[in-house]
Amino acid sequence: MPIDWKYAVLLILTAALVTLCIRAVPFLLFGRERKMPDAAAYLGNILPAAMMATLVVYCLRSIHLTQFPSGIAELISVAVVAGLHLWRRNTLLSIAGGTICYMILVQNVFIV
Repeated sequence: MPIDWKYAVLLILTAALVTLCIRAVPFLLFGRERKMPDAAAYLGNILPAAMMATLVVYCLRSIHLTQFPSGIAELISVAVVAGLHLWRRNTLLSIAGGTICYMILVQNVFIV
């Protein structure tokens, strides 16, 4: 079923407006003169690591240790991510390298 072009444009404009508003709220609430609350600063420091830990648990949740080769590609990719991050300290490189490694392993090596 094709989508009407007016509906598509309205949808894109709405998404853009919501994104702009979400990104503007911190600047409106915590302008140059206001001090950021301690709770917001704490969450800003702790949430990136917590989100990464959550993503790791989510990605590794379906590994069955009793079935071969379940989990080998995932564990190798996690090791690649950790190694790249320790080597270069570049999050984007680590994530991209781990994703590429996982895709190569799943599509070419551990074909189920």
